[in-house]
Amino acid sequence: MIRKTKSIRRPRTTRGPQRTGTIGVALALVGALALGATPAQAHDDRHGHGGGGGGLPTPGSPQTLATGLLGPLSLGVGDDGSSYASQNFGGSVTEVNRRGQQNVYTAAVPGSEISAVSTDGRRVLFTEGTPDGSSVLLQERDKRGKIRTVADIGAHEQATNPDGGVIYGFRDLAPDCAAQVPPEAGGASHPGEVFSHPYASTTVDGTTYVADAGANAIWSVDRRGTVRTVAVLPAQPLAVTAEVAAATGMPECTIGHTYYNEPVPTDVERGPDGRLFVSLLPGGPEDPSLGARGAVYTVSQRGKVSLYAGGLLTATNLAVSPRGDVYVAELFASRISVIRKGTTTPVPFADVVMPGALEWTSSALYVTSDVLAGLPTGPEEPGEPDGTSMLSPTDSARHRPTPTPTPEPVPGGTLVKIPLKGGR
Repeated sequence: MIRKTKSIRRPRTTRGPQRTGTIGVALALVGALALGATPAQAHDDRHGHGGGGGGLPTPGSPQTLATGLLGPLSLGVGDDGSSYASQNFGGSVTEVNRRGQQNVYTAAVPGSEISAVSTDGRRVLFTEGTPDGSSVLLQERDKRGKIRTVADIGAHEQATNPDGGVIYGFRDLAPDCAAQVPPEAGGASHPGEVFSHPYASTTVDGTTYVADAGANAIWSVDRRGTVRTVAVLPAQPLAVTAEVAAATGMPECTIGHTYYNEPVPTDVERGPDGRLFVSLLPGGPEDPSLGARGAVYTVSQRGKVSLYAGGLLTATNLAVSPRGDVYVAELFASRISVIRKGTTTPVPFADVVMPGALEWTSSALYVTSDVLAGLPTGPEEPGEPDGTSMLSPTDSARHRPTPTPTPEPVPGGTLVKIPLKGGR
């Protein structure tokens, strides 16, 4: 298979296919999608996300709010203007208050990773989990510093495995051809595995929606801690051409067949009409020479999953404005693109070096940049002897959904604020 590796690396032109599965958006509907009785405002109301007309804003000069972050892959902005950035490889959440003071807001148990940060009024929510997915918890911290466990997401994945009936990889290979698919490529096919690795979240009206790269699913968690499967995103097909086979290490007999990659959800937000918007890595190779295969999907209030826009290169996060414009961070393109309401084509909006997380407010976009600074970023760099790709997070317990830092990484990630001028 072109197995998804639970990590994010620079594009490469050689090496075996990647398994699609970890930052996966397995969007399988388990029941009616309860997003509230009335249309929601984009992401959160506390930033003045009201509806309205107006055109697309123009980006102002970026302002640096924080430096020295280690893998800031998720981000939340509180109602008081404070920002909360995960340091995925540092095992902590960094708070940057309105005065620019940078503090450790919370830290994980040694050996665990913090990710999927979001805010809800006076609460900050985040996930804390072990690399093998054996323990994955949704936690919250209130302004008094009290931390409590909201839900056991890992237990829900183990109990339900919503994509367990999906076959990833090849679905029509003859046995002799299937036997030639290299083990390092993940084998010829496999069902959805039991593995949880949350990547990003959003919290709206007391409900937290989690994009789980390992489970290939979107979860909802209410205030009582009840976890529900919102949806399982569709497998991502990749036609194996001679070029794809050469780039991924697939045998010649696979040319002309389709490889179904596991979807990789990297963020979830709620739009002004109540739909969920999900940014997605394609699970397989994202070499620019093979085309930009990242996408944005939507999930309706009835649970219908639809492709919204494609043509994105490593879509690691997104934000939705109250008028319905969708901003997407494209990691390896080093830009923020926008899909304007009423269109399906991403266009460049702002240049940001290797952007990771992204949040919209009424006055600015908050973006983490240089998110892989201090980490190995390619198969030929020190610490990457096997050349495994960091492009797609995977759902296998044998792979981490995010890059493994060097023994002594040098934190170099930043948090920037891009003022929005005009528009709405």
